[in-house]
Amino acid sequence: MLLEVKNMHIAYGDIRAVSGIDFSIEQGELVSIIGANGAGKTSILNSIMGIVPLKNGKIVFENEDITSLAAHQRARAGIRMVPERARVFPRLTVYENLMTGVYGLRKTINLDVQIAWLYDLFPILRERNDQPAETLSGGEQQQLAIARALISNPSLLLVDEVSMGLMPKLVDQVFDVLKQLNDQRGLTILIVEQNAIASLEISHRAYVLETGAIVHQGMASALLEDPKIKEVYLGTGA
Repeated sequence: MLLEVKNMHIAYGDIRAVSGIDFSIEQGELVSIIGANGAGKTSILNSIMGIVPLKNGKIVFENEDITSLAAHQRARAGIRMVPERARVFPRLTVYENLMTGVYGLRKTINLDVQIAWLYDLFPILRERNDQPAETLSGGEQQQLAIARALISNPSLLLVDEVSMGLMPKLVDQVFDVLKQLNDQRGLTILIVEQNAIASLEISHRAYVLETGAIVHQGMASALLEDPKIKEVYLGTGA
């Protein structure tokens, strides 16, 4: 098991965001957590990354308890996150943004190989190499955020609401890239998404989150066909 989350509780003061959930991810899986806005999806990723502390529970990564590790220690252990709305460094160039992804790791990574691969994966970033990130379109910034997370060769990629603010065509392109990374490179990916259909279509398994609790789980293909899931979470009739 690559990642195990046990009895996860997250709270912001007196506000409870996540209530005692359990889930796991095997090496090489692409798993989705879907749910409405405010269900607690981003809080889960932030806690796995070490940005938000757990109120209770345990996070185990590669058979090691990482619950008390700081975010930078988790990043060096092989967990990387693509944040909601890209959140690139606007005044840094594309290349400089990529370099922030290997901070403290440059001696352990073949940068030439990684950058060549990423520029093949996202050709527009090669064209924009010397441009400040603030001059990129929303879709280009999202590609840069993904590339920045990938440059360190992570074992687990966390993806937060990657479709938010993107045009439908760009959403398809981004999800195609995530599927390609999983299919061709075996990268383990955990996606949290409001766009349930797009997320389920590329996933192996999925968990459905409602007000901080997991209310459904199973194979993504089965959830796509489940009449109740269709009606409540996918916005289509049974």
